[in-house]
Amino acid sequence: MNLNQITVPSLDLTKAIPFYEKLGLKLIVKSLPHYARFKCPNGNSTFSIHLTDKLRMGDGIHVYFECENLDEHVEKIKSKGIEFEQDPSDQMWLWREARLKDLDGNQLVLFCAGKNRLNPPWRIKD
Repeated sequence: MNLNQITVPSLDLTKAIPFYEKLGLKLIVKSLPHYARFKCPNGNSTFSIHLTDKLRMGDGIHVYFECENLDEHVEKIKSKGIEFEQDPSDQMWLWREARLKDLDGNQLVLFCAGKNRLNPPWRIKD
């Protein structure tokens, strides 16, 4: 099994599409006003947004995007006017992460984990 796509809700795709393009995603399907799909810059995964009339309450959705050159990527995004809640910082789980919210409040985490993403020291032995 391979993860193919994540879909998040949005109240306004006309605002959400440019936001995700600034993050570096490539728009490949634009079916306004209800749906848009993006291709991630690396690999074959896709990310989509769909129109909703009401967002969920609580912590909501967390989406993680892996970036090789995290600090450079964050600076590039910031230069396009996107604000981050947390600049890149090392985490106790051995990942480096930066956090921001999209225009609908979905939590986005840009991260670099290297070998620790799939093989942390505490991984369950096969």
